[in-house]
Amino acid sequence: MLANSVTMVIIILLINIVYVSFFTIRMILTLKGQRYLAAALSAVEVVIYVIGLGLVLDNLDQIQNLIAYAVGYAIGVIVGMKIEEKLALGYITANVITNAYDHDLPKALREQGYGVTNWAAHGLEGDRMALQILTPRKYELRLYETIKKIDPKAFIIAYEPKTIYGGFWVKSVKKGKLFHGSKNEV
Repeated sequence: MLANSVTMVIIILLINIVYVSFFTIRMILTLKGQRYLAAALSAVEVVIYVIGLGLVLDNLDQIQNLIAYAVGYAIGVIVGMKIEEKLALGYITANVITNAYDHDLPKALREQGYGVTNWAAHGLEGDRMALQILTPRKYELRLYETIKKIDPKAFIIAYEPKTIYGGFWVKSVKKGKLFHGSKNEV
């Protein structure tokens, strides 16, 4: 009897981890406009959900099942977030303001595959260079490291653009012409 109880707890825990991970990924796909993939994933998600909830509701007198369901849900949120970090879908735009106007910085970033637009700016303490940099999210942290190596005092604000139209850079990324090398190249 005890072995059955432990097995049931493990099954419920695992089912809910998988369910919530699918839920998280489906929500991200929905937000990224991947509606057909999100819809397909939701069909699998709902089957997993019904099975897990059914196991708990059929055994409501067993408090450990309810606890396993709740803990599985919490772990599923963490697992789903980790999966999303690894998938890193979409793009980010980083607005960077450097300490000094450096003509070589935009060129160096472009050579690494980043989409860069730059212009002269003036701040409280004098002339600066402002850059708007577009990159796939999977290269976001590498971009920050590159900028910090060049200008440790650079001011960086990043956001995820909802819509991107036009420009040579986006077309090149979609055709696989940029960021197609090894992880160390960018």
